[in-house]
Amino acid sequence: MSLRNTPFHARTGPLSEGQAWRRWAGYVVASSYELSHEREYHAIRNAAALFDVSPLYKYLVSGRDAARLLDHVVTRNVGKAKVGQVLYTPWCDGEGKQIDDGTISVLDERTFRMTAADPTLRWLYLNSSGLEVSIEDVSERTAALSLQGPSSREILQIAAQRDLAGLKYFRHTSAQIRGIPVTISRTGYTGDLGFEVWVDAAHAVPLWDALMEAGTPYGITPAGMLALDVARIEAGLLLIEVDYFSSRHALIESQKSSPLELGLGWTVATDKERYNGQAALEAERRRGPSWQFTGLAVDWDSLEQLYAAVGLPPRVPSQAWRVSVPVFDPGGRQVGYATSGGWSPLLKQYMALVHLESSSASPGTQLRMEITVEHRRKQATARVTPLPFFNPGRKRA
Repeated sequence: MSLRNTPFHARTGPLSEGQAWRRWAGYVVASSYELSHEREYHAIRNAAALFDVSPLYKYLVSGRDAARLLDHVVTRNVGKAKVGQVLYTPWCDGEGKQIDDGTISVLDERTFRMTAADPTLRWLYLNSSGLEVSIEDVSERTAALSLQGPSSREILQIAAQRDLAGLKYFRHTSAQIRGIPVTISRTGYTGDLGFEVWVDAAHAVPLWDALMEAGTPYGITPAGMLALDVARIEAGLLLIEVDYFSSRHALIESQKSSPLELGLGWTVATDKERYNGQAALEAERRRGPSWQFTGLAVDWDSLEQLYAAVGLPPRVPSQAWRVSVPVFDPGGRQVGYATSGGWSPLLKQYMALVHLESSSASPGTQLRMEITVEHRRKQATARVTPLPFFNPGRKRA
């Protein structure tokens, strides 16, 4: 089956200077629109960046038992969520190992929209036996744009002709943009002030045009996945099949992770009835997770010395990387591995997201991360750093 274009491709396609595309859930999306992603990244942190996030899987769950089904599937307490709220949540198998993570938007008391990185329709059906609930895959008919950055609210207020100052973090509201009905949620994947705009796919192009027109005086910039990758690492946000394997796809037990091991203990409810993986997660909480997902900051002086030893100035990655990199304690024992990393232009820091044995995961712990210098494996000094690396007040204000 050939890859598909998103509903915004009529606008995003001609913008791609280098035709740098990548796959996402059966669609093609831009890696970057310009030949370098640098300006797109800086738009996220200094103005506003516009992302096409339509490839997300989207499901409409409705009916008398809709909340009951979702409460059984995910780790958050859906039954306590209010209309207009958005929940970030993982979901697990029976052993408490994470399958996926996404969001649940409470559209009304009996209707919810669930987003996922992987196909989840069959999993929802398998768990809905005996319940009065309707599950509909609305992935193709629902398009979505993510507007992220310090100017994002001003741009949306102009486009929607309404005040959005009262829209709280992880809440959503209905609106119209040039007569187009949309849902605006204060959510995103950059760790910054930002919003996501959900629309019927038939109105995708007019929505894009409206946001670009409203945002041009504010420096709005279409941005691709390379810029997003740097921002989400700064924000300490997980990426499935990179920072963790879905338990469905893991080949061996050690490739699986629980939400508690992934730093998502705050999403695991302790105040609701039985749900998938509950017993295993409660037992793990009592004994403490064996692994911790955290940040690692590479020491610049150490990096500089490794390159100076071969007569070179220090080098940092021009793009975020997604490979497994060993991490050692000062004695040379491997105590974990990094899964994502790169250079933060804003923080001027070489950062990485790492899985560490709990005994080596305390903030400030000195470790060593493998660095390849002129084809030879070296180790740079690094320290454990709590996530997120970047957490501006405007994100929640």
